[in-house]
Amino acid sequence: MSFTLDVSNWVAKANGNVDRAVRYVLISLSKNIIMRNPVGDAIYWKSRAPKGYVGGRSRANWQYGNNDAPNGILNTTDKTGASTISRLTSQISSAPTAAVHWFANNLDYIQALENGHSRQAPSGMVKITIMEFQRYVRDSVGK
Repeated sequence: MSFTLDVSNWVAKANGNVDRAVRYVLISLSKNIIMRNPVGDAIYWKSRAPKGYVGGRSRANWQYGNNDAPNGILNTTDKTGASTISRLTSQISSAPTAAVHWFANNLDYIQALENGHSRQAPSGMVKITIMEFQRYVRDSVGK
C-alpha cells in the first residue's frame, strides 16, 4: 500500500476531524518527548552541582514551531514538565495543521542526552517517541 493510500485511509477514518487528529498526534508526541527528557539529579553526578542548581533546563527548552524551526534557548527550568507541556499544547492548539511541525531543543547538550548520556534516559527521548508514532496516529482516529 502506498503512503498516499495510507493517508487517504487515515483521513477517511478521521471522519472529518483531521485537524483534531493532527493536533492529538502532535500533542502526544510533545508530551512524551518532554516527559522522557531526563532532569538533572546531582546525587548521580561525579562532581558537586553548581551553587543554586535547579534541574529541568533541558526539559523546559523543548519548543514547537509551525513551518519554521524554533531557534534560541529559553532561560527557564521545568522540573515536572507541566509548564512546558502546557506551553506547547497551547501553541499546537492554535496553529494551522496543514504545515510542517517542528519540535526542537537547542541546548548544546541535548544531543548527548538523546544519545544516552543520562542513566534516566539511556535510550534517548525522541527516537523512542518516534517509534510510537504509528500508535499515536491510530489512537487519534479513535479519539
